[in-house]
Amino acid sequence: MIKQAIAPTRITLLPLLAALVLAGCATAPGNEPAPDTTAAVAAVAPAADSAPAADATTSTGAGTAVAEALDAAEARQAVGTPIDPLDPELKVDLDDATAQRDLWLRVRKGFAMPDLDTALVRKQEQWYASRPDYVQRMTERSGRYLFHIVAEVEKRGMPTELALLPFIESAFNPQAMSHAKASGMWQFMPATGRDYELRQNVFRDDRRDILASTRAALDYLQRLYGMFGDWQLALAAYNWGEGSVARAIARNEKAGKPTDYLSLRMPAETANYVPKLQAVKNIVARPADFGLALQPIENHPYFLSVPIQRDIDAALVAQLAGMPLAEFQALNPSLNKPVILAAGTPQLLLPYENAQQFVRTLPEHRGPLASWTAWVVPSTMKPAEAAKRVGMGEAQLREVNRIPPKMLVKGGSTLLVPRSAQRDADVSDHLADNASLALAPERLPGRRVVVKAKPKDSVASVARRYGVSAGAVAQWNSVSAGSAFQTGQQVVLYLPKATSTGKAKTRSAKAASGTRKAAATSGGRKVAQTGEATSKAR
Repeated sequence: MIKQAIAPTRITLLPLLAALVLAGCATAPGNEPAPDTTAAVAAVAPAADSAPAADATTSTGAGTAVAEALDAAEARQAVGTPIDPLDPELKVDLDDATAQRDLWLRVRKGFAMPDLDTALVRKQEQWYASRPDYVQRMTERSGRYLFHIVAEVEKRGMPTELALLPFIESAFNPQAMSHAKASGMWQFMPATGRDYELRQNVFRDDRRDILASTRAALDYLQRLYGMFGDWQLALAAYNWGEGSVARAIARNEKAGKPTDYLSLRMPAETANYVPKLQAVKNIVARPADFGLALQPIENHPYFLSVPIQRDIDAALVAQLAGMPLAEFQALNPSLNKPVILAAGTPQLLLPYENAQQFVRTLPEHRGPLASWTAWVVPSTMKPAEAAKRVGMGEAQLREVNRIPPKMLVKGGSTLLVPRSAQRDADVSDHLADNASLALAPERLPGRRVVVKAKPKDSVASVARRYGVSAGAVAQWNSVSAGSAFQTGQQVVLYLPKATSTGKAKTRSAKAASGTRKAAATSGGRKVAQTGEATSKAR
């Protein structure tokens, strides 16, 4: 984990520029079209009053020269040397004949799973063959990611059919979200993602991260194969759950039936799962047999991993790398916000040529790298109040933090806000990994009343007097739970309709006292009856 970056005042001029030269990138892979999906990162610009400082190059004098030198040094220290994430020591020559060979040949060579030949396979083949435009979109999208997945699968000694699994899980769309809230290219459910260290918070969702989700999916598949000793059963468990497959196997064993994939009783989705993958495998192996043509994919990495040590705006990265923001988001789809946190996302994925341009142009950048930082809300408040405290418009705060109407922001929540003189530090490791946003309905229960504080009144004493919690009184009045009120200060309360003031409470207490006296004079029968009713209610 990259620690929080050193403040600009402590930066020293390190000779890193030579280390930022990208070796072995004579030619770049062909540009792939952006996926037909909604980008995850809202490109929301900070308000004008919090915009980055103007370019200092128009100034003159020694002070300006020093500032420019410090800016250049900060920019150089913001990134490391781009590498292949799978093999950092490998130098890739894109002019090599092997690099130009179609990746599909490599995929076919690694097929190792037993084939299925069933009516369900034929049905799935027909479905894909009748939708050539859909197949083309899928294969074009896969061009960004498939080399990395194939290399990771081969590195682990797994069959390359598994590299095709995102075709049937998400159509290679890393932004895909199912009705059951499974997300990403490999479609991880939230709980399973957490089991495999895919962090999900305000700033990022690692279920959508290309490197992290691929690592987690292959870890999970290897574990399932270890449990069942059969790739088809492992795939069924990936779709249906390991417990469900284990119970289906136990039922067949008890009945003296075979326990292979085709012999188990499964839901229709799982029964079609492996046949669907088999259909994709057959199309990759023999596309012409189905009247299809696969988009060629060159046999070299599409992207490099560029380490970062400072928070930086996504739009600025795209600008300096010379690429559309949508293409940057397609390679870095885990981002939930328009800023990349070095503490939580210590590396960026960029195509070869764009990585080279980024590390070359970043030292020339003047001004802040990040326009945003994180602010922890001290107490529950309305978005309008939060916006006022951080100096931004309410509409912008709602948009960048995805706060719906008529909701309160609960204390302890983390909001993304523009940087300012008071809030100019990079986001800490703890917030980058654990930030959360908790909301509550703005409409509060009961009737709103305003009372005047008595001498020596505090939040606690008012809460006791009106039978509500101190935390609620503090929230309603935007003070802390330990605060004291000034004599005569107006205090807002939300009370049950039957009790709107202290007088009503007093009347209620007097009535209760009278009832107890009446019960006592009648031999305690009323007390006994009341107790019986309360007992039944519990």
